[in-house]
Amino acid sequence: MDDLVYLDNAATSFPKPESVHDAVRSFYSEYGVNPGRSGCDLGLTAEQMIHSTRQRLSAFFNPSLEAAGKTKDPNRLCFALNATMAVNLLVNGTTRPGDHIVTTDAEHNSVIRPVKHRGLAEVSSTFVPLDGDGFVDPQEIRKALRKNTKLVIVNHGSNVTGVVQDLKAIGDVCREAGVPFAVDTAQTAGVLPIDMHQCNISFLVFTGHKGLLAPTGTGGICVADDAEIEGTIYGGTGVRSAELFHLKEYPYRLEAGTQNLAGIGGLSAGLTWIEERGMENICRHEMELLARLQGGLAEIRGVTLHGTRNLERRVATVSLTVNGFDPSDVGTILDAEYQVQSRTGLQCAPLIHQHMGTAPRGTVRFSVGPFNTESEIDFALKAVREIASDRNPA
Repeated sequence: MDDLVYLDNAATSFPKPESVHDAVRSFYSEYGVNPGRSGCDLGLTAEQMIHSTRQRLSAFFNPSLEAAGKTKDPNRLCFALNATMAVNLLVNGTTRPGDHIVTTDAEHNSVIRPVKHRGLAEVSSTFVPLDGDGFVDPQEIRKALRKNTKLVIVNHGSNVTGVVQDLKAIGDVCREAGVPFAVDTAQTAGVLPIDMHQCNISFLVFTGHKGLLAPTGTGGICVADDAEIEGTIYGGTGVRSAELFHLKEYPYRLEAGTQNLAGIGGLSAGLTWIEERGMENICRHEMELLARLQGGLAEIRGVTLHGTRNLERRVATVSLTVNGFDPSDVGTILDAEYQVQSRTGLQCAPLIHQHMGTAPRGTVRFSVGPFNTESEIDFALKAVREIASDRNPA
């Protein structure tokens, strides 16, 4: 494991900070009980940990409100197992038969599939195309809006190319049209600053196990104080159990059953690690490594980079193909012979691969994380260079 070069952080960040491991172990060993289900001290401690994490994440995604001395309702930060579950809550809870959704060709299947399945309930959709570099023109969003559009949902950062969309400009379009704006921040939460209030974001979907450095099985949705969403899952909450219908107030409206308590504890620890080091510093480190990686790949004969090479409005992700090789074979060689971990194929984002012309086989994707080093980047470049030279001699 010491020799592993892990460049698949867009799938899940690895390794996690040791403080995250400690938080998970601590939860189970010290107060691993169900929160709020009784008046015992351990249950109250667990409940306080969850509420504190709600408050911190709510503030994290609304920095301008906090700076102005205003408080976002933290109970509208609702936990789910991941971004995919949160998107399902979002799409199913904001649309009805006859409604229309606008989204984009940059989306992950976590958005594409819930939207397509919603079509079975007579909810239509429009997928806005991308420009040559993979960006969404906000004016194309405007053109796609209809009188019955009830939701615009956009991927903030591409898990294939790393392209970051202009949330402020898209949010302004949605504000003018009076249409709720939802953002999938799976690749950007914990990596880039996001301000729901400034960008007019009604619903922010996040996952914990990537940029927020938390365990898997963590994520959720942050609902703006003026946004409306109906609950679509029902069950136990530990609150007002005599009521036979699920509670309407937040966070219970979008939560049911026992949460991933240890995971939320790890999520809190991951957020602390990010805040102590500074998100800007972490991002700068990752982007410096991306520049080194992308520049080195561009010099290798037989390697083609896909998506924009511009380092502005990017997260630290790059996709490539090697002439003469299927991407899956490149990934296997990298893993088996060099212990370099990448991600191959369509990366669960088929529409952007159609846009780039890399469907159906996809690409090899490298994604940098906070614990990667220059020497690891150089070793990965050496590995790709040696693989490419087998079919593309100088």
